Amino acid sequence: MRIRHPLALAIALVTAGCAAVGPNYRVPEAAIVNAPAAQGAFLSGGEAVTAEPLPDHWWRLYEDPRLDGLVEQALARNTDLRVAEANLERSSALLAEAQSGRFSGLADVEVNYVQQSAEAALQHVQPPERYTYNGGIGISYDLDLFGGIRRGIEAASADQEAVVAARDLARVSVAAETTRAYADICNGGRQLDVLRRSIAVQQQGLTLTRTLVRNGRAPQFEQQRQQGAIENSLAQLAPLAARQRNAAFRLATLMGIPPRDYDPAWLSCAAPLQLKNPIPTGDGGALLRRRPDVRAAERRLAAATARIGVATAALYPDIRLGATLGSTGAAVDALSALTNRFGVGPAISWDLHRSAVRDRIAASQAGAKASLASFDGTVLAALRETETSLDTYAAALVRLKRLRQSEQQAAVVMARTRELRKGGRVGGLVALDSERSWIAAVAASASAEADVNADQITVFQALGGGWS
Repeated sequence: MRIRHPLALAIALVTAGCAAVGPNYRVPEAAIVNAPAAQGAFLSGGEAVTAEPLPDHWWRLYEDPRLDGLVEQALARNTDLRVAEANLERSSALLAEAQSGRFSGLADVEVNYVQQSAEAALQHVQPPERYTYNGGIGISYDLDLFGGIRRGIEAASADQEAVVAARDLARVSVAAETTRAYADICNGGRQLDVLRRSIAVQQQGLTLTRTLVRNGRAPQFEQQRQQGAIENSLAQLAPLAARQRNAAFRLATLMGIPPRDYDPAWLSCAAPLQLKNPIPTGDGGALLRRRPDVRAAERRLAAATARIGVATAALYPDIRLGATLGSTGAAVDALSALTNRFGVGPAISWDLHRSAVRDRIAASQAGAKASLASFDGTVLAALRETETSLDTYAAALVRLKRLRQSEQQAAVVMARTRELRKGGRVGGLVALDSERSWIAAVAASASAEADVNADQITVFQALGGGWS
């Protein structure tokens, strides 16, 4: 069958086949995310964790209303999240542009007062001066027979989803850092209280020692030794207080407000954050579905795969259907039969530099391989970070448990020593020494509690929670 009319030729090409060239994307079977070891339960954590799924708003597990409010404010006002939202808006606009790529249209109008050259008109008499105009509208539609535009839209969609995941990753970070700053404030307050109590006990001991020195029952250097110990403890107050204030400054900026506008009431917190139950972690499969960086890496792989199709489509002709309507001529003849014009029909473009096209295809294929390797690396990093944080957290809990047992034993010794002192069986210095030992054990527990809070937050961040 012979096709004589160009429109009939275009219709025949449309009906002949519209399959998009290039590979159809799916997560490769060999990707590490599909490995059984990546999907199962975690090795670390022990009794400190449970296989229950992690809630979206994990910070609520601390059951601290002030913390809940701080995190919500940070998620609403944080500057990094504002950047992420703006990037998402930009990505959405680029996707919309790609989706409208099949259609194009242009309108133009031009008016000139001209004097044409006599020789250009092949005359010996100078043509008259006159107004001329040119105006028209042109539209075209790309048939996209081989799917280059569709693959481009597919790539842009995957890129946009990767930007969504980047926004979610920013939320994970903001929630974790806000909780960390608040925990540092609270643990700093507790450590300051313990240090002040220790200084008070040391000062009591110094008062008693001075009495003993005056009565000749203790050497002079013992008073100096205790005074030096007090000065050493006093020297620790300023850095601890500064660390607590710095955490408040950090918290303020996370919430999108200047550091000087932090709420002084935050500094009243002097109790560490407490979890009443083991941390719910789910399994590896849930982790990899939840972590935004893993999702972003997978979407970048999808985009790279789609771009192979974009490059492959250049091997084939690009056919567009177009129409133009306009008018060109002298102003006095405007919109007359002599000036009006129109055109309709297909336009075909084809890149005949085949080696260059195939080189671009090879480059796109190499890019997809790199994206797959990056995806595998991101999966491995997610699993490693989670296992490491769980292992560290479990060890920190064991350490805290031992230190609390030491604190309890020191409290028993202190209580018994006080009873002996009341009975006159031991002196005041012995009783104060037992109290100093107890306070030292309390200080060690307070430091361990701060480490446990930090490790808990690291676990939550590794688990990728904080968005919904």
